[in-house]
Amino acid sequence: MLPDITDKKLIELEEKAATIRDLIIEMLLTAKSGHTAGPIGMADIFSALYFYILNHKPEDPLWDGRDRLVLSNGHICPVRYAAMALSDYFPIDELKTLRKINSRLQGHPHRIAIDGLETTSGPLGEGISQSIGIALALKMDNKNNRVYCITSDGEHEEGCTWEAIMMGAKYRLDNLTVIIDRNNIQIDGFTEDVMPLDDLKKKYESFNWHVLEVNGHSIKEFIEAVAEAQTIHEKPQCIIAHTIPGFGVDFMENEALWHGKPPNSEEAKKAIKEINTMKNKIRSEY
Repeated sequence: MLPDITDKKLIELEEKAATIRDLIIEMLLTAKSGHTAGPIGMADIFSALYFYILNHKPEDPLWDGRDRLVLSNGHICPVRYAAMALSDYFPIDELKTLRKINSRLQGHPHRIAIDGLETTSGPLGEGISQSIGIALALKMDNKNNRVYCITSDGEHEEGCTWEAIMMGAKYRLDNLTVIIDRNNIQIDGFTEDVMPLDDLKKKYESFNWHVLEVNGHSIKEFIEAVAEAQTIHEKPQCIIAHTIPGFGVDFMENEALWHGKPPNSEEAKKAIKEINTMKNKIRSEY
């Protein structure tokens, strides 16, 4: 069970999230390609996962007792790479090799490139199926490890996603928590224009999942939701995290064009200035 979070730890996690956002901007500026809005919008959740929630050992990334984190929407991998580097899975300087030829940090995660990546992701809609296989195997081996699967809202337009959701309920995989980045955008625009998803909470509940909805930028709220999810028996859990794409960078927020667009040098300077303002605000509020 997760302990109650202290104000001191919450400040640390929020500052980590801001640092992750800084690193994402720097990575994408150097790469001159990649996705911006989604990774920035998920920085708070990845900070909570890597620095508070997950049982993991960066010094022993294949530790048998680790929780498994599956990133289904692999295009937001800059946020995961940044969190992993800050956790000492690999040197921070390596982040600047994002999307370079022969780099370990490709535009979608490659499982065998870095120990600590559980799956290779690229085609959307596969992560929940992969996570169900992992969770079921852990159950069969009588292990207590938990599986967390990060998904996008857009990939819930994929039929295979719902087949997987049915299977998770059938096998009562209470060691599985799916986290949906409900930011309402995808590469072609807003999800509700491209293919309306409507009420995802009601849909998951109709498939016999335990569902929670949170503000994805409230680290405290997200941690409390994960703590509740860990108490649920006989059902997989889904946390719908409502996020703002590009959160913390005013000119990127809620703009679908930033889904797959990297910043240029002037945009990067402006973004980092706004993120630094966020850091100062975090320190002043506690």
